[in-house]
Amino acid sequence: MHSDVKVVKKDIKNITLKVKPTGEVILTIPLLVTQDHVEYILKKREEWISKKREFFKANNRVYIKEYVSGENCKYLGKNYRLKVIEDELENVKLQRGYIQLFVKDKTNLEKKKSLLENWYRKKAKNYFDKVIAKYAKIINRDISNVRIRQMKTRWGSCNPSKGYINLNSELIKKPSICIEYVVFHELTHLLHANHSKKFYNYLDTHMPDWRYRKNRLEKF
Repeated sequence: MHSDVKVVKKDIKNITLKVKPTGEVILTIPLLVTQDHVEYILKKREEWISKKREFFKANNRVYIKEYVSGENCKYLGKNYRLKVIEDELENVKLQRGYIQLFVKDKTNLEKKKSLLENWYRKKAKNYFDKVIAKYAKIINRDISNVRIRQMKTRWGSCNPSKGYINLNSELIKKPSICIEYVVFHELTHLLHANHSKKFYNYLDTHMPDWRYRKNRLEKF
């Protein structure tokens, strides 16, 4: 067993291999896959794993936001400059090509961060609700709950048995076609729990360009 590889057994049909930006390798396998086959897969994909790790190592430079005027902020796939304005009425507005952050104390980093994150969350809630309403008509299933939260490794998730979906709040920074893809992907899991052939056939039928949208999201 490779000590630096996390092997997860699930009731699934297909094997998936992922390398996280941290360098962690996660191999998800069906319940009946043997240890010998696990070793075979890891040996076969050894070069690919190494290249992925090198890529993340070279590009994983941490950028710390200071929330000062001139910083770049993304919203629905577009770049906006942040403009920090001292004001007694604390608020965030998108206007005149800027994301304007009104705050009492311009040096209070935590307050600026909190105001901006809350603004993004409200925008996400409103926008995601509209997209969900659009695609819920296709799915024609009851959605018990939609939770918007920060997720480090996933854009969304679904619990088919309980009928709820989770969406990453960071999605609001991505292009609208990418948001629609993630929402429809998760809603489709209410019909087809696993990434089966039926699942992908359903995507192909109702969102023929989903592969382009997915690729755009991954590259953006």
